[in-house]
Amino acid sequence: MGIFSRFTDIINSNINALLDKAEDPEKMVRLIIQEMEDTLVEVRSASAKTIANKKDVVHQINKYTQEAADWEAKAELAISKGREDLARAALQERQKADTGAESLQHELSLIEDELSKLQNETGQLQDKLADAKSRQKTIVMRQNTVSSRLEVKKRLDSSTVDDAMGRFEQFERKIDDLESQVEAYDVGKRSLKDEFANLEADTQIEDELSALKQKMAASKQKAANTDNADDVKKA
Repeated sequence: MGIFSRFTDIINSNINALLDKAEDPEKMVRLIIQEMEDTLVEVRSASAKTIANKKDVVHQINKYTQEAADWEAKAELAISKGREDLARAALQERQKADTGAESLQHELSLIEDELSKLQNETGQLQDKLADAKSRQKTIVMRQNTVSSRLEVKKRLDSSTVDDAMGRFEQFERKIDDLESQVEAYDVGKRSLKDEFANLEADTQIEDELSALKQKMAASKQKAANTDNADDVKKA
């Protein structure tokens, strides 16, 4: 009963439900496949024994049937010879053979029913085994992917990443300080290009200053000429 009880449990089981409850789906699917394969081996062995038992029962039924036919022939012979007593005894033996055959025929019917159910359930188990094997690779891949994602999530949520980013910021500040020091060394130092640029700027300013003086002088002279003209008109 142990083999058939476990066999029925596997046939009726929901693989998805088993995987949902499992802490390690990859390990669980391997165990399911192994259990199915082991059960198939045991069931096939039991089936072989049952088939052998069926053949033995069929052989005994044929033997009883042949004995009944032989006793029937002997009863007919006895009657033909006027020996009713022997005919009666032969018929009794035939009846025993018929009874034995009928009893074994009932047993054979039970064996055939069990074999039919077993073959049907074996087919279901083979289908489930094929399904589990075809999904095994996908389940393992999903398990590995989820494990990797979980590891990344743990690292992102931990202080390790924050500490690393803090160190990066410290390095950036140090580099900023170094750059500031370099720039400080250049303060007050002018290159040859800077000197010429300053000369050009000074020349431009002097030209603008001279133009402004000339403009103001011209305006002043114009105003003086206007005043002199007004005085002449009055005189």
